[in-house]
Amino acid sequence: MNNVPHRTFIFAGIGTVVAACLLVAVLGSDNAGSSAAEIYSGSTTQPSVTTPTTDIVPTDSSTTVAAPIDTAVLPDLAGTDPTADEPCTLRARSLGGGDSGDDVVCLQRSLIEAGYMSGTPSGVYDNATAVAVEKLQTERNLFVDGLTGRETALSLGIWPDEMSLVVRTPPPAPGAVDLLGYPLSSVATSGPDAPPLPPNSGTGRRLVFERAGQRVWAVDENNVVIRSWLVSGSKYNNETPGTHKVYSRSDVSTAWNGKAYLYKMVRWLKTDIGAIGFHALPIHVEDNSPYQTEAELGQRLSGGCQRQANLDADFIWDFAQVGTPVVVI
Repeated sequence: MNNVPHRTFIFAGIGTVVAACLLVAVLGSDNAGSSAAEIYSGSTTQPSVTTPTTDIVPTDSSTTVAAPIDTAVLPDLAGTDPTADEPCTLRARSLGGGDSGDDVVCLQRSLIEAGYMSGTPSGVYDNATAVAVEKLQTERNLFVDGLTGRETALSLGIWPDEMSLVVRTPPPAPGAVDLLGYPLSSVATSGPDAPPLPPNSGTGRRLVFERAGQRVWAVDENNVVIRSWLVSGSKYNNETPGTHKVYSRSDVSTAWNGKAYLYKMVRWLKTDIGAIGFHALPIHVEDNSPYQTEAELGQRLSGGCQRQANLDADFIWDFAQVGTPVVVI
């Protein structure tokens, strides 16, 4: 028997089986998703397979489980934080029963912070607000009326910066005079050098007194500013705004409390405790010393009247006869 053909047949069969196995291995490989380049390379490196694992944490009955997160949409805090403790200032010159709005909220918040009220601001000047104001005024030795004016607001720190409203003009040159020839004081100016008249300050020959800026203008019949100067007006809310008239004059008068001489008094308003008017710097009765200096004019220092430098008092004494309009703003 010839064994050569038989061996050839066996080797051929073995080769066919090996080829078939290789084909099955390639087609069934876990790396079937690899790129053609990887397959073509003939690489025999098999990708590592990572089996997912789960950490096992021992159960502890004392462990606090976090509450589920609330996924509800919350509104954005846009603008001012309503809880912010920001300072406020009054815009109104006085507040009383029946008033409402932001100024009252400012007042009530300040009263709450100072311990005179409780609760939250309502924005309405009600009886509780008036009682709180009276308590503050009593404890701080202020005039007690339950109303909020300059002194009460100053005490609470909610009165605006007054000096920012005061316009100071350069001191005039030595010997300078106004449009009528009267010498100018250190706080006076004249004509086009004067600050402009406030709006809604009347017409015709008149005096204009602006409380916010502590300034007076003397105006002629053609609306020309003859002279303008600083004064020291009232610390209180007793200078009634509106149009008044000079009704009385005195070369020298005495303050309501008898402690001061008031020279060249020009009265334009009557009050329950005395008259209000323009006059020279007051003089102490006891020693003839002045109550203040010209440099302090522009500050609210009086009990009601408008204190002036002596040269300005000389001018107004001649300018403001009985019947002269006084416009108070």
